[in-house]
This record gives sequence, C-alpha cells and structure tokens, in this order.
Amino acid sequence: MSFVAGCLFAFVTATIAVPLGLALMRAFGVYTVVTEGECHVYVLFGKVLGHLHEPGLRFPCAAFGLQTLLVGVMGRRYVLDMRMDQKYLRSLPVNSEEGAPIGIGVWWEMFISDPVAYLFKNADPQGSLAANVSNAVVRCLSNMPLSELLGTRHGMSLMVRNEVSPKSNEWGYKLGSVYVRKVHFRDEALVRQIEEKVVNRLRQVTSAIKQDGANQVSIITSTADRQAAIEFARAKAVRMQIVGEALQQISEEPEICSALFEVLEIQKITDGEPVLTLLPADASAAERC
Repeated sequence: MSFVAGCLFAFVTATIAVPLGLALMRAFGVYTVVTEGECHVYVLFGKVLGHLHEPGLRFPCAAFGLQTLLVGVMGRRYVLDMRMDQKYLRSLPVNSEEGAPIGIGVWWEMFISDPVAYLFKNADPQGSLAANVSNAVVRCLSNMPLSELLGTRHGMSLMVRNEVSPKSNEWGYKLGSVYVRKVHFRDEALVRQIEEKVVNRLRQVTSAIKQDGANQVSIITSTADRQAAIEFARAKAVRMQIVGEALQQISEEPEICSALFEVLEIQKITDGEPVLTLLPADASAAERC
C-alpha cells in the first residue's frame, strides 16, 4: 500500500503540482524564459523597472529586486519581438520635373532598437514610420528629372533613409535598409503614348535597316553585272582573234583544212534538220524526177 501511495503521490506531483507551481512562479515573476529575438519589459505603477533581452532562463528578482513579484498583480510585462521586420508601400504618387505622374514602390526594413521608447514614446510606431517613409518619398523625390527617377534608385533610397532615420530613432524603432524597388508611370494614357512612340521608332529603325540592306544588295548586284558584262564583251572580242589564229594554223595543212570544212558542212546540215529523200540506185531517170 505504501508503494502504491508513493507512486500515486509522485504521479500527482509530476503532472499537477510541479506544472502548477512553475506556472505560479512565472505569473509572479520569480523566473521567466526569454526566447531568441524577444525582449521582456517590466512596468510597475507606471514606472519601467527594466527589460530582459538575453535569451535563456532569467530571474527578474535578481535583476530588478523583489518588487518584480508585484508586476503580475499590479503591473504589466510586455513581450516584444526584436526581430527584423519588412514592409512595402506600392505606387506612392510623385511628379517628375517634366510633370509626368510617377508611381514609386518603396521597401524597407525596421527593428526595435529601444524597447522602452518603442512602448511609450509613440502609440503606433509602425504606422508612424510608414507615414514618414511615404511623406519622405513624396517630399524628397518630387520634381526630380525623369531620367534620374528612372535610373538612380540607389541615390533615391539613400535620400529617403537619411530623411526618415533620425525621427524613427527617437521612437525606438530603427530603420534598416531602404530600397526603391519599382518606378512606373501612373497615367495609362501616357504609357500607351510611350508604347506607340517606341513601336513607331522600332518600325522606322527596322525599315531603315531593311532599306540599307536592299541598297547594299543592289550595289553588289549591279557591280557584279557590270563586271560580268565587261568580261563577256572582252571574251567576245577576243573570240574572233582566237578562231582566226586557229583557222590560219589549220589552213597550212590542206588535208586537215578540207576535212575540217567537210565536217563543219555535215554538222551544219545535221543541225538544220533537212528533209532527205532516199532513192534506190537502179531507179530510172523518170523515177528520179
């Protein structure tokens, strides 16, 4: 019976008494567990006792005194996320120096640098930071030349960051990297006009390239035809001389000359496709007529 009672006591202690006791100790602030990227701020009677940001098992009583035991009843413990956060604002309206309506998308990072200032110096630090970034974009980037708006994003990002950082540091909410991610035209009619101009310009360039290519081909063709005509004329002029020299050499041999003219005569007759009528050798003169 004593063994069963001991087992039952150990079970009740391990499953009910120990967790309940630990929960009461955490509720009264005897100890707390700070995770990575967290900060615990202790406030009692409107006064900040301190904050814990090192991760691990921490004892507020050892850090701030026994008065932290009253925080769970008469005060408050704030748990803040100290990790870096990101936000993006789309199409903030800006006008260029030429009057073109431009939309700018801004992305930035922020994190809590001072937990006490973050809690008590501004009721909405995130909203105030977003409003300051939006105002800084409109104030710093308005009336800039269109070429700079479309090509100097790094410089524009630095301008916005330098404008917003001092004020955000006062609220305990530090501004990290700022980057102008997108610059676009907000007027659809203007976008269509630019597209039409670009298309027309591409057509002009394409037509000019095609015409230049056709001109080059024509020049090459005409040059080749002229050179071929010159060579054919030269060959035609030299042909008579070559044939004459060959006939003169042949005429020096009478037998070869007569044989050649006979062959040429037969070839001429054959090429002329004449009509031949063949008669037998023993036919009479009447039949021959």
